Amino acid sequence: MNRIKIFFIGFSLSVSVLWGQKFSKEVQNFISVDTTLVAITHVKLIDGTGSAVKNNQTIIIKNNKIESIGASNTVKIPEDAYVIKGSGKTVIPGLVMLHEHLFYPKFFENWYSVNQLTFSFPRLYLAGGVTTMRTAGSIQPQTDLNIKKWILEGKMTGPKMDVTSPFIDREGVPIASIGFIKNSKEVKEIVNFWANRGVTSFKLYNNVTKEDLKTCINEAHKRGLKVTGHLCSVTYEEASNLGIDNLEHGFRVSSDFVKNKDSDICDPFEVRNAYNNEPVNSTRINTLIATLIKNGTTLTTTPNVFEPYTGRELIPGGGEKAVTPELLNDVTQIYNQYVNKDSIRVAGYKKNMIWIKRFYDQGGKLVAGTDPTGAGRTVAGYANQHTLELLHEAGFPLVDVVKICTFNGAKYLNQDQTIGTIETGKTADLILINGDLESNINNIRNMEIVFKDGIGYDSKKLFDSVNGLVGLK
Repeated sequence: MNRIKIFFIGFSLSVSVLWGQKFSKEVQNFISVDTTLVAITHVKLIDGTGSAVKNNQTIIIKNNKIESIGASNTVKIPEDAYVIKGSGKTVIPGLVMLHEHLFYPKFFENWYSVNQLTFSFPRLYLAGGVTTMRTAGSIQPQTDLNIKKWILEGKMTGPKMDVTSPFIDREGVPIASIGFIKNSKEVKEIVNFWANRGVTSFKLYNNVTKEDLKTCINEAHKRGLKVTGHLCSVTYEEASNLGIDNLEHGFRVSSDFVKNKDSDICDPFEVRNAYNNEPVNSTRINTLIATLIKNGTTLTTTPNVFEPYTGRELIPGGGEKAVTPELLNDVTQIYNQYVNKDSIRVAGYKKNMIWIKRFYDQGGKLVAGTDPTGAGRTVAGYANQHTLELLHEAGFPLVDVVKICTFNGAKYLNQDQTIGTIETGKTADLILINGDLESNINNIRNMEIVFKDGIGYDSKKLFDSVNGLVGLK
Protein backbone atom coordinates (compact mmCIF):
# COMPACT_ATOMS: atom_id res chain seq x y z
CA MET A 1 0.00 0.00 0.00
CA ASN A 2 1.57 3.33 -1.01
CA ARG A 3 2.17 6.22 1.39
CA ILE A 4 -0.50 8.50 -0.10
CA LYS A 5 -3.14 5.78 0.36
CA ILE A 6 -2.00 5.17 3.95
CA PHE A 7 -2.24 8.93 4.65
CA PHE A 8 -5.82 9.21 3.49
CA ILE A 9 -6.92 6.12 5.43
CA GLY A 10 -5.25 7.53 8.56
CA PHE A 11 -6.80 10.92 8.01
CA SER A 12 -10.30 9.53 7.57
CA LEU A 13 -9.98 7.72 10.92
CA SER A 14 -8.89 10.92 12.67
CA VAL A 15 -12.16 12.75 11.98
CA SER A 16 -14.87 12.92 14.63
CA VAL A 17 -18.25 14.62 14.73
CA LEU A 18 -19.21 17.53 16.99
CA TRP A 19 -22.95 18.26 16.64
CA GLY A 20 -22.94 17.88 12.89
CA GLN A 21 -19.56 19.50 12.16
CA LYS A 22 -16.61 17.23 11.42
CA PHE A 23 -13.17 18.11 12.76
CA SER A 24 -9.85 16.35 12.37
CA LYS A 25 -7.91 15.40 15.51
CA GLU A 26 -5.49 18.22 14.75
CA VAL A 27 -8.33 20.76 14.87
CA GLN A 28 -9.96 19.14 17.92
CA ASN A 29 -6.71 19.67 19.79
CA PHE A 30 -7.48 23.42 19.95
CA ILE A 31 -11.19 23.20 20.73
CA SER A 32 -12.06 24.04 24.34
CA VAL A 33 -15.85 24.42 24.02
CA ASP A 34 -17.82 22.04 21.78
CA THR A 35 -21.21 21.74 23.48
CA THR A 36 -24.47 22.64 21.74
CA LEU A 37 -25.61 25.00 24.50
CA VAL A 38 -23.36 27.59 26.18
CA ALA A 39 -24.06 30.43 28.61
CA ILE A 40 -21.52 33.21 29.21
CA THR A 41 -22.69 35.00 32.34
CA HIS A 42 -22.06 38.37 34.05
CA VAL A 43 -19.82 39.63 31.27
CA LYS A 44 -19.10 43.09 29.86
CA LEU A 45 -20.41 43.30 26.28
CA ILE A 46 -19.22 45.45 23.38
CA ASP A 47 -21.53 44.25 20.63
CA GLY A 48 -19.92 45.78 17.52
CA THR A 49 -22.88 47.98 16.57
CA GLY A 50 -21.29 51.11 18.00
CA SER A 51 -23.77 51.12 20.89
CA ALA A 52 -22.66 51.87 24.44
CA VAL A 53 -20.85 49.22 26.45
CA LYS A 54 -23.22 46.99 28.44
CA ASN A 55 -22.27 45.56 31.83
CA ASN A 56 -23.37 42.36 33.57
CA GLN A 57 -24.72 40.65 30.45
CA THR A 58 -25.45 36.98 29.77
CA ILE A 59 -25.15 35.47 26.31
CA ILE A 60 -26.76 32.17 25.37
CA ILE A 61 -25.28 30.25 22.40
CA LYS A 62 -27.23 27.37 20.92
CA ASN A 63 -25.52 25.29 18.25
CA ASN A 64 -23.84 27.92 16.10
CA LYS A 65 -26.21 30.84 16.79
CA ILE A 66 -26.64 33.50 19.44
CA GLU A 67 -29.97 32.55 20.99
CA SER A 68 -30.39 35.36 23.50
CA ILE A 69 -28.61 38.30 25.14
CA GLY A 70 -29.61 40.40 28.11
CA ALA A 71 -29.00 41.57 31.63
CA SER A 72 -27.83 38.66 33.77
CA ASN A 73 -30.71 39.06 36.21
CA THR A 74 -33.28 38.64 33.42
CA VAL A 75 -31.83 35.91 31.17
CA LYS A 76 -32.84 32.39 32.16
CA ILE A 77 -29.96 29.93 31.81
CA PRO A 78 -31.06 26.55 30.39
CA GLU A 79 -30.48 23.70 32.85
CA ASP A 80 -28.23 21.72 30.50
CA ALA A 81 -26.10 24.70 29.39
CA TYR A 82 -22.33 24.74 29.79
CA VAL A 83 -21.77 27.86 31.91
CA ILE A 84 -18.76 30.15 31.53
CA LYS A 85 -18.46 32.66 34.36
CA GLY A 86 -17.63 36.01 32.78
CA SER A 87 -17.22 38.29 35.80
CA GLY A 88 -14.33 40.68 35.13
CA LYS A 89 -14.24 39.64 31.47
CA THR A 90 -15.28 41.22 28.17
CA VAL A 91 -16.96 39.81 25.07
CA ILE A 92 -16.62 41.38 21.61
CA PRO A 93 -17.55 40.03 18.15
CA GLY A 94 -15.04 37.94 16.23
CA LEU A 95 -12.72 40.22 14.26
CA VAL A 96 -13.43 40.68 10.54
CA MET A 97 -10.14 41.92 9.07
CA LEU A 98 -9.69 42.92 5.45
CA HIS A 99 -5.98 43.25 4.70
CA GLU A 100 -4.49 39.91 5.65
CA HIS A 101 -2.05 37.59 3.89
CA LEU A 102 -0.93 34.00 4.29
CA PHE A 103 2.65 35.02 3.55
CA TYR A 104 5.43 36.78 5.42
CA PRO A 105 8.60 38.55 4.21
CA LYS A 106 11.98 36.92 3.97
CA PHE A 107 15.20 38.74 3.31
CA PHE A 108 17.81 37.84 0.73
CA GLU A 109 20.51 40.30 -0.38
CA ASN A 110 18.72 43.28 -2.00
CA TRP A 111 15.63 41.33 -3.06
CA TYR A 112 12.28 41.46 -1.32
CA SER A 113 10.61 38.08 -1.19
CA VAL A 114 7.86 36.33 0.74
CA ASN A 115 7.23 32.87 2.12
CA GLN A 116 3.79 31.23 2.10
CA LEU A 117 2.85 30.28 5.68
CA THR A 118 0.20 27.66 5.03
CA PHE A 119 0.03 26.30 8.57
CA SER A 120 1.19 28.92 11.09
CA PHE A 121 -0.71 31.99 9.86
CA PRO A 122 -4.24 30.52 9.79
CA ARG A 123 -3.74 29.36 13.40
CA LEU A 124 -2.33 32.74 14.44
CA TYR A 125 -5.22 34.66 12.88
CA LEU A 126 -7.76 32.58 14.79
CA ALA A 127 -5.68 32.81 17.98
CA GLY A 128 -5.76 36.60 17.63
CA GLY A 129 -9.55 36.66 17.41
CA VAL A 130 -9.96 36.79 13.64
CA THR A 131 -13.01 34.71 12.72
CA THR A 132 -13.32 36.08 9.17
CA MET A 133 -10.57 37.54 6.98
CA ARG A 134 -9.91 38.70 3.45
CA THR A 135 -6.56 38.05 1.83
CA ALA A 136 -5.89 41.43 0.23
CA GLY A 137 -3.71 39.98 -2.51
CA SER A 138 -2.45 36.43 -2.79
CA ILE A 139 0.93 35.08 -3.80
CA GLN A 140 -0.39 31.50 -4.03
CA PRO A 141 -4.14 31.97 -4.61
CA GLN A 142 -4.76 28.29 -5.28
CA THR A 143 -3.12 27.46 -1.95
CA ASP A 144 -5.30 30.08 -0.23
CA LEU A 145 -8.43 28.65 -1.86
CA ASN A 146 -7.54 25.15 -0.68
CA ILE A 147 -6.87 26.40 2.86
CA LYS A 148 -10.26 28.15 2.85
CA LYS A 149 -11.93 24.90 1.78
CA TRP A 150 -10.11 22.70 4.30
CA ILE A 151 -10.90 25.09 7.16
CA LEU A 152 -14.59 24.98 6.23
CA GLU A 153 -14.39 21.17 6.13
CA GLY A 154 -12.80 21.02 9.59
CA LYS A 155 -9.50 19.65 8.33
CA MET A 156 -7.44 22.74 9.23
CA THR A 157 -7.57 25.35 11.97
CA GLY A 158 -8.19 28.96 10.99
CA PRO A 159 -10.73 31.70 10.27
CA LYS A 160 -13.33 31.82 7.54
CA MET A 161 -11.70 33.33 4.45
CA ASP A 162 -12.48 35.52 1.49
CA VAL A 163 -9.68 34.98 -1.01
CA THR A 164 -8.41 37.79 -3.24
CA SER A 165 -6.75 37.37 -6.63
CA PRO A 166 -3.02 37.49 -7.27
CA PHE A 167 -1.61 41.03 -7.32
CA ILE A 168 -2.46 42.65 -10.65
CA ASP A 169 0.40 44.92 -11.70
CA ARG A 170 2.69 45.94 -14.52
CA GLU A 171 6.43 45.48 -14.16
CA GLY A 172 8.13 47.99 -11.89
CA VAL A 173 8.26 46.70 -8.33
CA PRO A 174 11.16 44.18 -8.05
CA ILE A 175 9.18 41.41 -6.32
CA ALA A 176 9.64 38.05 -8.01
CA SER A 177 6.43 36.65 -6.50
CA ILE A 178 4.25 38.99 -8.60
CA GLY A 179 3.22 38.00 -12.13
CA PHE A 180 3.30 41.15 -14.25
CA ILE A 181 0.75 41.97 -16.95
CA LYS A 182 1.56 43.62 -20.28
CA ASN A 183 -1.84 44.98 -21.28
CA SER A 184 -5.43 45.50 -20.11
CA LYS A 185 -6.63 42.46 -22.01
CA GLU A 186 -4.71 40.31 -19.54
CA VAL A 187 -6.60 41.97 -16.68
CA LYS A 188 -9.89 40.72 -18.10
CA GLU A 189 -8.42 37.22 -18.43
CA ILE A 190 -7.16 37.27 -14.82
CA VAL A 191 -10.50 38.41 -13.41
CA ASN A 192 -12.49 35.75 -15.20
CA PHE A 193 -9.96 32.97 -14.59
CA TRP A 194 -9.80 33.50 -10.83
CA ALA A 195 -13.46 34.38 -10.39
CA ASN A 196 -14.29 31.00 -11.92
CA ARG A 197 -12.09 29.38 -9.26
CA GLY A 198 -13.65 31.06 -6.26
CA VAL A 199 -11.84 34.31 -5.45
CA THR A 200 -14.18 36.98 -4.12
CA SER A 201 -12.20 40.16 -4.86
CA PHE A 202 -9.30 41.56 -6.87
CA LYS A 203 -6.18 43.49 -5.90
CA LEU A 204 -4.55 46.15 -8.10
CA TYR A 205 -1.01 47.26 -7.33
CA ASN A 206 1.48 50.09 -7.81
CA ASN A 207 2.03 50.35 -11.57
CA VAL A 208 -1.33 49.66 -13.20
CA THR A 209 -2.85 52.12 -15.67
CA LYS A 210 -6.26 53.72 -15.46
CA GLU A 211 -7.32 51.45 -18.32
CA ASP A 212 -6.19 48.38 -16.35
CA LEU A 213 -8.16 49.62 -13.36
CA LYS A 214 -11.27 50.37 -15.42
CA THR A 215 -11.15 46.90 -17.00
CA CYS A 216 -10.75 45.19 -13.62
CA ILE A 217 -13.63 47.12 -12.07
CA ASN A 218 -15.97 46.47 -15.00
CA GLU A 219 -15.25 42.74 -15.17
CA ALA A 220 -15.43 42.23 -11.39
CA HIS A 221 -18.62 44.23 -10.98
CA LYS A 222 -20.31 42.19 -13.72
CA ARG A 223 -19.91 39.23 -11.37
CA GLY A 224 -20.90 41.12 -8.22
CA LEU A 225 -17.30 41.03 -6.98
CA LYS A 226 -15.18 43.86 -5.56
CA VAL A 227 -11.87 45.54 -6.35
CA THR A 228 -9.29 47.00 -4.01
CA GLY A 229 -5.97 48.66 -4.63
CA HIS A 230 -2.60 49.57 -3.19
CA LEU A 231 -2.07 52.27 -5.79
CA CYS A 232 0.63 54.68 -6.89
CA SER A 233 0.50 55.22 -10.66
CA VAL A 234 -3.24 55.96 -10.37
CA THR A 235 -4.33 58.47 -7.74
CA TYR A 236 -6.99 57.79 -5.13
CA GLU A 237 -9.23 60.43 -6.70
CA GLU A 238 -8.92 58.84 -10.15
CA ALA A 239 -9.57 55.35 -8.80
CA SER A 240 -12.52 56.48 -6.70
CA ASN A 241 -14.11 58.28 -9.63
CA LEU A 242 -13.67 55.13 -11.75
CA GLY A 243 -15.62 53.14 -9.16
CA ILE A 244 -13.02 51.20 -7.18
CA ASP A 245 -14.57 49.71 -4.05
CA ASN A 246 -11.65 49.88 -1.65
CA LEU A 247 -8.26 51.56 -1.19
CA GLU A 248 -5.59 50.10 1.07
CA HIS A 249 -3.32 51.61 3.76
CA GLY A 250 -5.36 54.69 4.57
CA PHE A 251 -3.72 57.67 2.85
CA ARG A 252 -0.13 56.53 3.37
CA VAL A 253 0.49 55.41 -0.23
CA SER A 254 -1.71 57.96 -1.98
CA SER A 255 -0.08 59.74 -4.92
CA ASP A 256 -2.68 62.54 -4.92
CA PHE A 257 -0.28 64.97 -3.26
CA VAL A 258 2.27 64.93 -6.10
CA LYS A 259 2.15 68.22 -7.99
CA ASN A 260 1.94 67.92 -11.79
CA LYS A 261 1.90 64.14 -11.54
CA ASP A 262 2.47 62.25 -14.81
CA SER A 263 -0.54 60.13 -15.75
CA ASP A 264 -0.21 56.39 -15.05
CA ILE A 265 3.33 56.79 -13.71
CA CYS A 266 4.50 55.76 -10.24
CA ASP A 267 7.52 57.51 -8.74
CA PRO A 268 7.60 56.10 -5.19
CA PHE A 269 10.21 58.59 -3.95
CA GLU A 270 8.21 61.54 -5.28
CA VAL A 271 5.04 60.11 -3.73
CA ARG A 272 6.71 59.69 -0.35
CA ASN A 273 8.16 63.21 -0.36
CA ALA A 274 4.87 64.75 -1.44
CA TYR A 275 3.02 62.91 1.33
CA ASN A 276 5.56 63.97 3.96
CA ASN A 277 5.38 67.61 2.84
CA GLU A 278 1.58 67.85 2.67
CA PRO A 279 0.20 69.97 5.53
CA VAL A 280 -2.11 68.12 7.92
CA ASN A 281 -4.97 70.54 7.26
CA SER A 282 -4.39 71.16 3.56
CA THR A 283 -7.22 71.85 1.13
CA ARG A 284 -6.02 68.91 -0.97
CA ILE A 285 -6.55 66.25 1.74
CA ASN A 286 -9.92 67.68 2.74
CA THR A 287 -11.08 67.66 -0.88
CA LEU A 288 -9.84 64.08 -1.33
CA ILE A 289 -11.68 62.93 1.79
CA ALA A 290 -14.88 64.56 0.52
CA THR A 291 -14.49 62.81 -2.86
CA LEU A 292 -13.99 59.38 -1.32
CA ILE A 293 -17.01 59.82 0.95
CA LYS A 294 -19.19 61.08 -1.90
CA ASN A 295 -18.24 58.05 -4.02
CA GLY A 296 -18.68 55.59 -1.16
CA THR A 297 -15.08 54.34 -1.47
CA THR A 298 -13.99 52.23 1.50
CA LEU A 299 -10.57 52.81 3.11
CA THR A 300 -8.62 50.05 4.84
CA THR A 301 -6.38 51.22 7.66
CA THR A 302 -3.28 49.09 8.28
CA PRO A 303 -1.43 50.93 11.07
CA ASN A 304 0.78 47.99 12.10
CA VAL A 305 2.84 47.95 8.93
CA PHE A 306 3.64 51.69 9.21
CA GLU A 307 4.23 51.80 12.96
CA PRO A 308 7.44 53.67 13.87
CA TYR A 309 10.41 52.07 15.60
CA THR A 310 11.30 54.48 18.38
CA GLY A 311 9.55 53.71 21.64
CA ARG A 312 7.71 50.75 20.11
CA GLU A 313 7.88 46.97 20.47
CA LEU A 314 10.15 44.96 18.21
CA ILE A 315 7.19 42.84 17.10
CA PRO A 316 4.16 45.03 17.87
CA GLY A 317 1.61 43.02 19.77
CA GLY A 318 4.33 40.94 21.43
CA GLY A 319 4.93 38.23 18.85
CA GLU A 320 8.72 37.79 19.07
CA LYS A 321 8.40 34.18 20.23
CA ALA A 322 6.39 33.28 17.12
CA VAL A 323 9.22 34.04 14.67
CA THR A 324 12.08 31.72 13.76
CA PRO A 325 15.38 32.74 15.43
CA GLU A 326 17.00 33.46 12.05
CA LEU A 327 14.24 35.80 10.90
CA LEU A 328 13.98 37.42 14.30
CA ASN A 329 17.66 38.27 13.98
CA ASP A 330 16.97 39.95 10.60
CA VAL A 331 14.01 41.88 12.00
CA THR A 332 16.06 42.95 15.03
CA GLN A 333 18.88 44.27 12.84
CA ILE A 334 16.45 46.38 10.80
CA TYR A 335 14.77 47.61 13.98
CA ASN A 336 18.09 48.61 15.59
CA GLN A 337 19.10 50.43 12.42
CA TYR A 338 16.11 52.79 12.61
CA VAL A 339 15.47 53.31 16.34
CA ASN A 340 15.88 57.01 17.19
CA LYS A 341 16.41 57.73 13.48
CA ASP A 342 12.80 57.59 12.31
CA SER A 343 11.42 61.07 13.05
CA ILE A 344 10.07 61.41 9.50
CA ARG A 345 8.38 58.02 9.81
CA VAL A 346 6.88 59.04 13.16
CA ALA A 347 5.45 62.23 11.65
CA GLY A 348 4.09 60.37 8.62
CA TYR A 349 2.46 57.73 10.80
CA LYS A 350 0.73 60.32 12.97
CA LYS A 351 -0.47 62.27 9.94
CA ASN A 352 -2.02 59.17 8.38
CA MET A 353 -3.88 58.33 11.59
CA ILE A 354 -5.19 61.92 11.87
CA TRP A 355 -6.46 61.79 8.28
CA ILE A 356 -8.03 58.36 8.75
CA LYS A 357 -9.92 59.55 11.82
CA ARG A 358 -11.02 62.71 9.97
CA PHE A 359 -12.30 60.53 7.12
CA TYR A 360 -14.19 58.32 9.59
CA ASP A 361 -15.59 61.20 11.65
CA GLN A 362 -16.99 62.78 8.49
CA GLY A 363 -18.85 59.60 7.57
CA GLY A 364 -16.26 57.66 5.55
CA LYS A 365 -16.39 53.87 5.29
CA LEU A 366 -13.43 52.54 7.26
CA VAL A 367 -12.28 48.93 7.73
CA ALA A 368 -9.08 47.50 9.19
CA GLY A 369 -6.32 44.99 8.49
CA THR A 370 -2.69 44.27 9.31
CA ASP A 371 -0.70 43.53 6.11
CA PRO A 372 1.98 41.17 7.54
CA THR A 373 4.73 42.31 5.15
CA GLY A 374 7.13 45.27 5.41
CA ALA A 375 10.16 44.77 7.64
CA GLY A 376 8.79 41.62 9.29
CA ARG A 377 7.41 43.31 12.41
CA THR A 378 3.77 42.55 11.51
CA VAL A 379 2.87 39.01 12.57
CA ALA A 380 -0.61 37.56 12.10
CA GLY A 381 -2.78 37.32 15.21
CA TYR A 382 -0.56 39.51 17.36
CA ALA A 383 -0.91 42.35 14.85
CA ASN A 384 -4.70 41.92 14.66
CA GLN A 385 -5.02 42.43 18.41
CA HIS A 386 -2.59 45.34 18.23
CA THR A 387 -4.68 47.03 15.53
CA LEU A 388 -7.36 47.74 18.12
CA GLU A 389 -4.73 49.21 20.44
CA LEU A 390 -3.41 51.49 17.69
CA LEU A 391 -6.84 52.76 16.68
CA HIS A 392 -7.65 53.55 20.30
CA GLU A 393 -4.27 55.28 20.65
CA ALA A 394 -5.23 57.44 17.65
CA GLY A 395 -8.33 58.72 19.43
CA PHE A 396 -11.06 56.40 18.21
CA PRO A 397 -13.60 55.64 20.97
CA LEU A 398 -13.55 51.99 22.08
CA VAL A 399 -16.98 51.16 20.68
CA ASP A 400 -15.90 52.56 17.29
CA VAL A 401 -12.62 50.64 17.40
CA VAL A 402 -14.55 47.39 17.85
CA LYS A 403 -17.11 48.34 15.19
CA ILE A 404 -14.40 49.13 12.61
CA CYS A 405 -12.70 45.78 13.20
CA THR A 406 -15.92 43.72 13.20
CA PHE A 407 -19.17 45.10 11.78
CA ASN A 408 -17.58 47.38 9.17
CA GLY A 409 -15.57 44.50 7.74
CA ALA A 410 -18.63 42.26 7.67
CA LYS A 411 -20.64 44.96 5.92
CA TYR A 412 -17.98 45.43 3.25
CA LEU A 413 -18.04 41.67 2.62
CA ASN A 414 -21.87 41.74 2.44
CA GLN A 415 -22.00 39.38 5.42
CA ASP A 416 -23.35 41.77 8.05
CA GLN A 417 -26.69 39.95 8.23
CA THR A 418 -24.94 36.94 9.77
CA ILE A 419 -21.65 38.11 11.36
CA GLY A 420 -19.91 41.24 12.65
CA THR A 421 -22.06 42.00 15.69
CA ILE A 422 -23.32 40.16 18.74
CA GLU A 423 -27.06 40.11 18.19
CA THR A 424 -29.79 37.51 18.63
CA GLY A 425 -30.00 35.17 15.65
CA LYS A 426 -26.54 35.89 14.30
CA THR A 427 -23.73 33.37 13.96
CA ALA A 428 -21.87 32.86 17.24
CA ASP A 429 -18.55 34.45 16.24
CA LEU A 430 -17.30 36.14 19.38
CA ILE A 431 -14.28 36.50 21.67
CA LEU A 432 -14.05 36.07 25.44
CA ILE A 433 -11.33 38.33 26.86
CA ASN A 434 -9.89 37.92 30.35
CA GLY A 435 -10.10 41.51 31.59
CA ASP A 436 -12.00 44.75 31.26
CA LEU A 437 -11.39 46.10 27.75
CA GLU A 438 -13.08 49.38 28.63
CA SER A 439 -10.62 50.20 31.42
CA ASN A 440 -7.53 48.95 29.54
CA ILE A 441 -7.41 48.38 25.78
CA ASN A 442 -4.28 46.25 26.23
CA ASN A 443 -6.45 43.51 27.71
CA ILE A 444 -7.20 42.68 24.06
CA ARG A 445 -4.07 40.53 24.33
CA ASN A 446 -5.73 38.36 26.98
CA MET A 447 -8.08 36.43 24.72
CA GLU A 448 -9.22 33.17 26.30
CA ILE A 449 -11.75 31.64 23.93
CA VAL A 450 -12.42 32.53 20.31
CA PHE A 451 -15.83 31.26 19.22
CA LYS A 452 -16.21 30.61 15.50
CA ASP A 453 -19.57 29.22 14.35
CA GLY A 454 -20.36 28.42 17.99
CA ILE A 455 -17.21 26.33 18.57
CA GLY A 456 -14.76 27.72 21.14
CA TYR A 457 -11.04 27.63 20.40
CA ASP A 458 -8.29 28.05 22.99
CA SER A 459 -6.43 31.22 22.01
CA LYS A 460 -3.29 30.59 24.05
CA LYS A 461 -2.97 27.00 22.84
CA LEU A 462 -3.20 28.20 19.23
CA PHE A 463 -0.55 30.86 19.77
CA ASP A 464 1.79 28.44 21.55
CA SER A 465 1.43 25.77 18.84
CA VAL A 466 3.38 27.81 16.29
CA ASN A 467 6.06 29.38 18.47
CA GLY A 468 9.25 29.71 16.44
CA LEU A 469 7.58 28.67 13.18
CA VAL A 470 6.69 32.00 11.54
CA GLY A 471 8.86 32.30 8.48
CA LEU A 472 9.16 28.52 8.19
CA LYS A 473 5.72 26.84 7.97
